[in-house]
Amino acid sequence: MTRVLFICSQNRLRSPTAEHLFSTHPGVEVSSAGLNNDAENPVTPELLEWAELIFVMEKSHRNKLSTRFRPYLNNKKIVCLDIPDDYDFMEPQLIRLLQTKVQKFLPPC
Repeated sequence: MTRVLFICSQNRLRSPTAEHLFSTHPGVEVSSAGLNNDAENPVTPELLEWAELIFVMEKSHRNKLSTRFRPYLNNKKIVCLDIPDDYDFMEPQLIRLLQTKVQKFLPPC
């Protein structure tokens, strides 16, 4: 079972959509979090230690993650999806983008 963490800013739109979308994917356990202080579910050292594969939505998220949580990122694969904050929760275009960009990193169905 691969433990996958999706990260965005607020954990309100993009990362919760990804978590919902891939929650039934075989061979993965998923969670999501946000890097902002007022995120719905803030990134914690415990979450980062739990995750084996981390997806961030933007390069700025990878930079913040590296700056604030470097000690917890050893040997973690971090993938930047380059998905801007232009989508609503479960918006069809966001779902298509996530499926296209994330699928190749997950175990086959």
